[in-house]
Amino acid sequence: MSATPVNVIPAGLRSWSVSWPGYTPRDITPAELRPSALAHQVPGWAEAAPTPSEVRDWDERQASALVPFELDERGWPLHPQGRTGRTGRNLGRWGENAAADPIVVAGHGANRRVLLITRSDIGVEAIPGGMVDAGETAPAALVRELREETGVDLADHRPVILGRDLVDDWRNSDHAWVASTSALYLLPATVTAVADDDALDATWYPFGSLGQLETAITRAGRTLYAAHRPLLRRALARVLAGGAA
Repeated sequence: MSATPVNVIPAGLRSWSVSWPGYTPRDITPAELRPSALAHQVPGWAEAAPTPSEVRDWDERQASALVPFELDERGWPLHPQGRTGRTGRNLGRWGENAAADPIVVAGHGANRRVLLITRSDIGVEAIPGGMVDAGETAPAALVRELREETGVDLADHRPVILGRDLVDDWRNSDHAWVASTSALYLLPATVTAVADDDALDATWYPFGSLGQLETAITRAGRTLYAAHRPLLRRALARVLAGGAA
Protein backbone atom coordinates (compact mmCIF):
# COMPACT_ATOMS: atom_id res chain seq x y z
CA MET A 1 0.00 0.00 0.00
CA SER A 2 1.40 3.42 -0.90
CA ALA A 3 0.60 6.91 0.24
CA THR A 4 -1.92 8.82 -1.85
CA PRO A 5 -0.38 11.89 -3.55
CA VAL A 6 -1.35 15.21 -2.01
CA ASN A 7 -3.25 17.74 -4.13
CA VAL A 8 -1.23 20.94 -4.40
CA ILE A 9 -3.14 23.92 -3.02
CA PRO A 10 -1.96 27.40 -4.07
CA ALA A 11 -0.61 29.23 -1.03
CA GLY A 12 -3.01 32.10 -1.52
CA LEU A 13 -6.02 29.79 -1.42
CA ARG A 14 -5.05 27.53 1.46
CA SER A 15 -6.64 29.63 4.21
CA TRP A 16 -10.28 28.93 5.06
CA SER A 17 -10.85 32.68 5.26
CA VAL A 18 -10.24 33.01 1.51
CA SER A 19 -13.27 32.33 -0.67
CA TRP A 20 -12.79 29.62 -3.30
CA PRO A 21 -16.15 28.76 -4.95
CA GLY A 22 -14.52 26.30 -7.36
CA TYR A 23 -12.73 24.26 -4.69
CA THR A 24 -13.26 20.54 -5.39
CA PRO A 25 -11.25 18.41 -2.94
CA ARG A 26 -10.79 14.71 -3.70
CA ASP A 27 -12.59 12.26 -1.40
CA ILE A 28 -10.06 9.87 0.16
CA THR A 29 -12.50 7.86 2.29
CA PRO A 30 -11.70 4.13 1.98
CA ALA A 31 -14.50 1.68 1.35
CA GLU A 32 -14.70 0.50 4.98
CA LEU A 33 -15.40 4.05 6.22
CA ARG A 34 -18.08 5.02 3.72
CA PRO A 35 -21.60 5.46 5.14
CA SER A 36 -22.96 2.32 3.51
CA ALA A 37 -20.19 0.21 5.05
CA LEU A 38 -20.42 1.84 8.50
CA ALA A 39 -24.13 1.08 8.59
CA HIS A 40 -23.25 -2.62 8.63
CA GLN A 41 -19.92 -2.79 10.43
CA VAL A 42 -17.67 -0.25 12.14
CA PRO A 43 -13.93 -1.09 12.18
CA GLY A 44 -12.57 -1.42 15.70
CA TRP A 45 -10.13 1.46 15.11
CA ALA A 46 -12.75 3.94 13.86
CA GLU A 47 -15.72 5.87 15.19
CA ALA A 48 -19.14 5.14 13.74
CA ALA A 49 -20.07 8.66 12.60
CA PRO A 50 -20.39 8.65 8.77
CA THR A 51 -19.97 12.45 8.68
CA PRO A 52 -18.92 15.07 11.25
CA SER A 53 -22.60 16.04 11.63
CA GLU A 54 -23.17 12.89 13.69
CA VAL A 55 -20.39 13.74 16.17
CA ARG A 56 -21.89 15.22 19.36
CA ASP A 57 -18.85 16.19 21.44
CA TRP A 58 -17.14 18.87 19.39
CA ASP A 59 -16.85 21.18 22.42
CA GLU A 60 -14.87 18.52 24.28
CA ARG A 61 -12.74 17.68 21.25
CA GLN A 62 -11.87 21.32 20.68
CA ALA A 63 -11.04 21.84 24.36
CA SER A 64 -8.67 18.84 24.48
CA ALA A 65 -7.06 19.29 21.05
CA LEU A 66 -3.26 19.38 20.83
CA VAL A 67 -3.63 22.01 18.09
CA PRO A 68 -6.66 24.37 18.20
CA PHE A 69 -9.17 24.07 15.36
CA GLU A 70 -12.46 25.67 14.31
CA LEU A 71 -15.75 24.37 12.94
CA ASP A 72 -17.38 25.57 9.72
CA GLU A 73 -21.00 26.71 9.29
CA ARG A 74 -22.12 23.07 9.16
CA GLY A 75 -20.36 22.27 12.41
CA TRP A 76 -17.64 20.31 10.61
CA PRO A 77 -14.01 20.52 11.82
CA LEU A 78 -11.52 22.41 9.66
CA HIS A 79 -7.87 21.44 9.30
CA PRO A 80 -5.93 24.06 11.34
CA GLN A 81 -3.56 24.79 8.45
CA GLY A 82 -6.28 25.26 5.84
CA ARG A 83 -7.35 23.38 2.72
CA THR A 84 -5.61 20.09 1.98
CA GLY A 85 -7.13 19.24 -1.40
CA ARG A 86 -8.70 16.15 0.15
CA THR A 87 -12.01 15.54 1.88
CA GLY A 88 -13.58 12.59 3.67
CA ARG A 89 -11.88 10.50 6.35
CA ASN A 90 -9.10 7.92 6.22
CA LEU A 91 -8.46 8.07 9.97
CA GLY A 92 -10.25 6.77 13.04
CA ARG A 93 -11.89 10.04 14.04
CA TRP A 94 -13.22 13.20 12.48
CA GLY A 95 -11.19 16.24 13.44
CA GLU A 96 -7.96 15.74 15.34
CA ASN A 97 -6.51 12.25 15.71
CA ALA A 98 -3.98 12.31 18.54
CA ALA A 99 -0.78 10.35 18.00
CA ALA A 100 2.40 9.70 19.96
CA ASP A 101 5.89 9.57 18.43
CA PRO A 102 8.76 8.31 20.65
CA ILE A 103 12.16 9.30 19.25
CA VAL A 104 14.81 7.03 20.77
CA VAL A 105 18.42 8.18 20.45
CA ALA A 106 21.32 6.11 21.75
CA GLY A 107 25.04 6.79 22.12
CA HIS A 108 27.16 9.86 21.53
CA GLY A 109 29.13 11.55 18.77
CA ALA A 110 30.08 9.22 15.93
CA ASN A 111 28.27 6.39 17.69
CA ARG A 112 24.94 8.18 17.98
CA ARG A 113 22.01 6.21 16.56
CA VAL A 114 18.27 6.72 16.20
CA LEU A 115 15.70 3.92 16.18
CA LEU A 116 13.34 3.83 13.19
CA ILE A 117 10.85 1.30 11.89
CA THR A 118 9.76 0.36 8.39
CA ARG A 119 6.04 1.14 8.31
CA SER A 120 3.83 -1.66 7.03
CA ASP A 121 1.26 0.72 5.48
CA ILE A 122 3.51 2.77 3.21
CA GLY A 123 6.86 0.97 3.41
CA VAL A 124 9.04 3.89 4.56
CA GLU A 125 11.40 4.47 7.48
CA ALA A 126 9.65 6.33 10.29
CA ILE A 127 9.60 7.04 13.99
CA PRO A 128 7.90 4.19 15.86
CA GLY A 129 4.55 5.45 17.08
CA GLY A 130 0.85 5.54 16.49
CA MET A 131 -2.54 6.73 17.65
CA VAL A 132 -3.43 7.39 21.27
CA ASP A 133 -6.17 4.98 22.32
CA ALA A 134 -9.43 6.18 23.84
CA GLY A 135 -8.89 6.97 27.52
CA GLU A 136 -5.11 6.68 27.16
CA THR A 137 -2.63 9.44 27.98
CA ALA A 138 0.09 10.51 25.55
CA PRO A 139 2.90 9.33 27.89
CA ALA A 140 1.28 5.90 28.10
CA ALA A 141 0.84 5.78 24.33
CA LEU A 142 4.52 6.63 23.79
CA VAL A 143 5.60 3.65 25.88
CA ARG A 144 2.98 1.28 24.44
CA GLU A 145 3.64 2.10 20.77
CA LEU A 146 7.40 1.78 21.18
CA ARG A 147 7.05 -1.58 22.92
CA GLU A 148 4.51 -2.91 20.40
CA GLU A 149 6.50 -1.93 17.32
CA THR A 150 10.10 -2.54 18.45
CA GLY A 151 9.99 -4.61 21.62
CA VAL A 152 11.88 -1.83 23.44
CA ASP A 153 10.31 -1.09 26.85
CA LEU A 154 11.17 2.35 28.24
CA ALA A 155 8.41 2.53 30.83
CA ASP A 156 11.00 3.40 33.50
CA HIS A 157 12.46 6.29 31.46
CA ARG A 158 11.23 9.85 31.58
CA PRO A 159 11.30 11.38 28.07
CA VAL A 160 11.69 15.02 27.08
CA ILE A 161 8.48 16.23 25.44
CA LEU A 162 9.58 18.00 22.25
CA GLY A 163 6.24 19.33 21.05
CA ARG A 164 2.60 18.84 20.21
CA ASP A 165 2.24 19.49 16.52
CA LEU A 166 0.31 18.82 13.35
CA VAL A 167 1.83 16.03 11.28
CA ASP A 168 1.80 16.11 7.47
CA ASP A 169 0.32 12.62 7.43
CA TRP A 170 -0.67 11.10 4.08
CA ARG A 171 -4.17 10.39 5.46
CA ASN A 172 -4.96 14.00 6.39
CA SER A 173 -7.99 15.68 4.87
CA ASP A 174 -9.89 18.93 5.33
CA HIS A 175 -11.94 17.36 8.13
CA ALA A 176 -9.66 14.73 9.71
CA TRP A 177 -5.95 15.03 10.51
CA VAL A 178 -3.12 13.86 12.77
CA ALA A 179 -1.53 15.85 15.59
CA SER A 180 1.27 14.26 17.58
CA THR A 181 3.02 14.47 20.92
CA SER A 182 6.68 13.81 20.13
CA ALA A 183 9.13 12.88 22.86
CA LEU A 184 12.87 12.24 23.07
CA TYR A 185 14.32 9.23 24.91
CA LEU A 186 18.08 9.20 25.45
CA LEU A 187 19.95 5.92 26.01
CA PRO A 188 23.67 5.40 26.65
CA ALA A 189 23.85 2.68 23.98
CA THR A 190 21.62 0.83 21.55
CA VAL A 191 19.42 -2.00 22.79
CA THR A 192 17.92 -4.95 20.93
CA ALA A 193 14.94 -3.93 18.79
CA VAL A 194 12.68 -6.43 17.04
CA ALA A 195 9.95 -5.32 14.64
CA ASP A 196 6.37 -6.28 15.45
CA ASP A 197 2.78 -5.03 15.14
CA ASP A 198 2.67 -2.34 12.40
CA ALA A 199 6.43 -2.48 11.73
CA LEU A 200 8.15 -4.58 9.08
CA ASP A 201 11.63 -3.85 10.45
CA ALA A 202 13.33 -1.97 13.29
CA THR A 203 16.74 -0.43 12.62
CA TRP A 204 19.27 1.75 14.44
CA TYR A 205 20.58 4.37 11.99
CA PRO A 206 23.53 6.81 12.29
CA PHE A 207 22.25 10.13 13.62
CA GLY A 208 25.07 12.65 13.49
CA SER A 209 22.96 14.84 11.22
CA LEU A 210 19.73 14.58 9.28
CA GLY A 211 21.81 14.33 6.10
CA GLN A 212 23.79 11.41 7.50
CA LEU A 213 20.56 9.69 8.48
CA GLU A 214 19.01 10.10 5.04
CA THR A 215 22.19 8.89 3.34
CA ALA A 216 22.21 5.74 5.47
CA ILE A 217 18.54 5.11 4.74
CA THR A 218 19.08 5.60 1.01
CA ARG A 219 22.06 3.22 1.02
CA ALA A 220 19.79 0.63 2.63
CA GLY A 221 17.43 1.00 -0.34
CA ARG A 222 14.79 2.72 1.75
CA THR A 223 13.15 6.15 2.10
CA LEU A 224 12.63 8.40 5.12
CA TYR A 225 9.01 9.34 5.82
CA ALA A 226 8.92 13.03 4.89
CA ALA A 227 6.38 13.95 7.57
CA HIS A 228 8.86 12.89 10.27
CA ARG A 229 11.79 14.98 9.08
CA PRO A 230 10.79 18.03 11.19
CA LEU A 231 10.37 15.87 14.30
CA LEU A 232 13.77 14.21 13.83
CA ARG A 233 15.42 17.56 13.09
CA ARG A 234 14.06 19.02 16.33
CA ALA A 235 15.10 15.95 18.32
CA LEU A 236 18.67 16.15 17.02
CA ALA A 237 18.82 19.87 17.79
CA ARG A 238 17.72 19.11 21.34
CA VAL A 239 20.34 16.38 21.71
CA LEU A 240 23.12 18.68 20.48
CA ALA A 241 21.93 21.61 22.61
CA GLY A 242 21.90 19.35 25.66
CA GLY A 243 25.56 18.55 25.26
CA ALA A 244 24.97 14.95 24.23
CA ALA A 245 27.12 15.37 21.12
